[in-house]
Amino acid sequence: MKKIIVIIIAAFVVILPGCKSGSGANPKEVLNHFFEALSKRDVNEAKKYATKDSEGMLSMMQMGMQNINNDHADKMMEMINNMQMGDATITGDKATVPVKDKKSGETTDFLLKKESGDWKVAFDMATLTDMANKKMKEHGLNGMGNMNGEDSAQMNESMDSANSHLKEKMDRARKLMDSLKAAQQK
Repeated sequence: MKKIIVIIIAAFVVILPGCKSGSGANPKEVLNHFFEALSKRDVNEAKKYATKDSEGMLSMMQMGMQNINNDHADKMMEMINNMQMGDATITGDKATVPVKDKKSGETTDFLLKKESGDWKVAFDMATLTDMANKKMKEHGLNGMGNMNGEDSAQMNESMDSANSHLKEKMDRARKLMDSLKAAQQK
């Protein structure tokens, strides 16, 4: 009987670490979950698959999604359905996953980073700016003001500061709404 219990415990020790929600063992899978969550307008779910630095950008997206109509949501779903993900290229604690738009044939590389042992989508301002610059250069354009790494870092710091301030305001507004709701129920 003790041998069976030891075997069961050993199996749990081996199996459970790989079963944690959103573990991010595979960059391609993580990116797919991220896109699925966004397609459902579930930014909170998408945040589970994104880096900590992406919080501000996703919060801004969340606020913007409140104002989009179903036509935009349908277009977003169509765009996601037209994507074809390639295999991830992993270099240390970074991975890139090429995502091809089947209609246009255009490919964009999405960056993922390891955080606490899990792959997370980099969806922060600096990464998105780098992606945009790369795309603009591919199309023969100068990029976003030829931002260098220092400009990009300054922009990222500025956005982080603004996002922190925005988060504080959103938290205060949420508390006010909760207290109004509680007063209304009395």
